[in-house]
Amino acid sequence: MKTRILFLIPALLWTGAALAQSETEKNGMGAKANLDALASGSMAVVPKAVAEGTVGSPYADTRWLTARLSMTNNRPVAPVPLKYDVLNSRLLMRSVNRPTDSLQLDDNLVAGFVLEEPALAGQPVRQRQFRRFAEAPQPALRGKYVEVLHQGRYTLLKQYDKVLRKAQLEGGYSSTTRSDEIADKNTYYLVSPDGKIQPVKLTMKGLQAVAPELAASLKAVPAAQSARTDADWGRVLAGVDVR
Repeated sequence: MKTRILFLIPALLWTGAALAQSETEKNGMGAKANLDALASGSMAVVPKAVAEGTVGSPYADTRWLTARLSMTNNRPVAPVPLKYDVLNSRLLMRSVNRPTDSLQLDDNLVAGFVLEEPALAGQPVRQRQFRRFAEAPQPALRGKYVEVLHQGRYTLLKQYDKVLRKAQLEGGYSSTTRSDEIADKNTYYLVSPDGKIQPVKLTMKGLQAVAPELAASLKAVPAAQSARTDADWGRVLAGVDVR
């Protein structure tokens, strides 16, 4: 599969007269036209994200999931298959007109996106929200994307991070690492009602430690005892996050 890079063309930056959107731009035709505009910019070949034989994945999710993009200029954009390449800090889209190519989206105007995860094992379709990490403790992270696992009085965020460990090819013994490895180094954060943000281990004890005021409520929720996935913990927090 070829991977290409595309750049937002100046037409995306609206000036005076263009700020008044027509009814056509608000409907599906306008959204499709905006997506076509994204795909009509200058393109150049981008090296593959990982080498052959690499263990692990650079993506937040390896699947092409339908995404709805939110733009800072509020322009509608048609849904598009998307991958978040965490290792290389980029968004890859699959153009309808180029189904075998990956196109890197210049995301300077992207405020966030929602990935649609297909229904599985009787569970409904899941909407996964990603946005900029505006409240990150480290300024360098504020342009990154975080997944919002729960948002209410408290907000539970997942910051994706990947580390590439290069293959060790010196010597011919089997103990030498023969493949590159991409490892996860994700961090969860809990934002309290007063705006304080703290890293948190996604366990009962971890949540109770950073939010002691929720300790009793968490203990009383049966689902908290069996929670394992990000979605599980998002539901648990939603159940105790009451005014």
